[in-house]
Amino acid sequence: HVQLVESGGGSVEAGGSLTLSCSASRPLSTLTVLAWFRQAPGKEREGVAGINRDGGTTYADSVKGRFTISKDDAKNTVYLQTNSLKPEDTAVYYCVADLNRWGLGTQVTVS
Repeated sequence: HVQLVESGGGSVEAGGSLTLSCSASRPLSTLTVLAWFRQAPGKEREGVAGINRDGGTTYADSVKGRFTISKDDAKNTVYLQTNSLKPEDTAVYYCVADLNRWGLGTQVTVS
């Protein structure tokens, strides 16, 4: 099974930016889709962005125009560039492979 390790979370002020990274234990070409989900306190997990093997991307309406998902196949790493952050973006962000393998998450706090 693939192992996923997220990093890059932190605390920022509204309007700030963070770059989240997700390192996979095997080549991204062996995975069909990689995605970022998030879970805020007291709320259900929600999909934020996804990228498929061919580089096609999809975004939740709430982050379109502010977040960008990308991947570096050579580094087995997926990124989530988050810009213009809002307090409602505060959540634990998870990297997910093929919708069934989850990382442990990284905390993003926007004040």
